[in-house]
Amino acid sequence: MALDFETANPDRSSACALGVVRVEGLRVVSHERTLIRPSTTDFRFTRIHGIAASDVARAASFRDAWAAVEPLLAGATFLAAHNASFDRSVLTACCERTGIRAPALPFVCTVTLARRVWRIHPTRLPDVCRALSIPLNHHDPLSDALACAQIVIAASRERTR
Repeated sequence: MALDFETANPDRSSACALGVVRVEGLRVVSHERTLIRPSTTDFRFTRIHGIAASDVARAASFRDAWAAVEPLLAGATFLAAHNASFDRSVLTACCERTGIRAPALPFVCTVTLARRVWRIHPTRLPDVCRALSIPLNHHDPLSDALACAQIVIAASRERTR
């Protein structure tokens, strides 16, 4: 499983978009991109990801968005994300804010994988994707999550050589 959150502002509970990718047998088998209506209208990060308050005005709340994508996690053994501490903190904050139990899955950080497996530096997601020839539309949550999934898949293949 790979995921990526975009937030409206520095508040970790301000998730405004989520990309989730399910991987089975080293293949992407399903994915979902969903907009989320955060409990704020403070959208300071629109310049980064292009999502404005008006884009999410009719979107699902985090509770409803998470309920829709949570079935994709069935059987997952970990969640992968680039700079996983950020996405873990967003998931935790949003779950706490809405009274949902966060999944008890460990996170795998693709920054760490890129450094350890290929010694890639710098390890910003665009840099890693360029080095591994992975397509990326950076800050689109589904594109970022798909890239993370591909990084994990590539690292798994590298280890089995």
